Amino acid sequence: MSWLRRRIAEAGYRPDEPLVLGLRHRGGPPVFHAQGLTATGETLTATTLVYAASLSKQITAACAALLVRQGVLDLESVLSEWLPRLPAWADTVRLSHLLHHTAALPPDAEVDALIDGDRTSHGVIRALARLPAVQGTPGSEYVYSNAGYVCLASVLERAADQDLPAFARRRLFAPLAMNDTCYWPGPAPAPPGAAPLSPAHPAPLSLGDGGVWTTARDLVRWSQALNADELGISPLLQTPGRLEDGTPIDYAWGMGVRTHAGHRVYRHGGGWPGLRALQARLPELGVNIVLIAIADDTERRGDLFSGLLDEVTSLKGESPGGGPR
Repeated sequence: MSWLRRRIAEAGYRPDEPLVLGLRHRGGPPVFHAQGLTATGETLTATTLVYAASLSKQITAACAALLVRQGVLDLESVLSEWLPRLPAWADTVRLSHLLHHTAALPPDAEVDALIDGDRTSHGVIRALARLPAVQGTPGSEYVYSNAGYVCLASVLERAADQDLPAFARRRLFAPLAMNDTCYWPGPAPAPPGAAPLSPAHPAPLSLGDGGVWTTARDLVRWSQALNADELGISPLLQTPGRLEDGTPIDYAWGMGVRTHAGHRVYRHGGGWPGLRALQARLPELGVNIVLIAIADDTERRGDLFSGLLDEVTSLKGESPGGGPR
């Protein structure tokens, strides 16, 4: 795996910077590269519990897809049907708007300014209840919104009649043997044994937009399950959204839709102070790649992923080989 280390170095990561990268190609065994230490001085590995940040959104979207398939959730229903405490603007926001970031909700800074205390799901919903109006016409424009996914998660809990951590564990994590993955609502800033983030910037406790703590090994397993459609929802998750006028957008269910070397790529990033994450899948090639850097505030991950995609799309059916660390 010398090319993997070379690509990491070319992206500007030093050998001592803590990051873990997982790769699976064409049905071969997963390959992991881990380097550096956590903030507590422990060796970072493929089984270190880390914050997934916005990679959580595709897991939240998968929970929604399961409920849609079950017939208990209608994405064309309006938000006010599920969260009646919100103002009148919720009558114009459909669940599909939340899913595809077209709900015209305000940016994080404006929502967070209205939150008293920690950023929890309840805090976000209370903040939105204080908004007199949204910032445009829902369905008319793509504007990325963390608050929208917090609303979506709250709706899912009502539809499932179960809290999101329990639902995801029963319907997603346990069936896929993602035994180290969970939604974490607190009150502690991180689950026991997790690699800590900076005390000055603990992870938010809101669920849906984030909230998932996982390992590189489990994320590769998750990506593999989506590539193979093990949950029976991948075609739905991979369907791009549309604006109300029919204009397609390059965002599906919790994942962006791109192309690389002529291959469809489903990807999403995640970020928090001191953490950068990225996940990409190429179902046509059976490829999935996961990166989590736990002391990174840069955007080097983009260059690294471009280099990795160049490598895996040129392997012509060969598996990289190697084993987990």
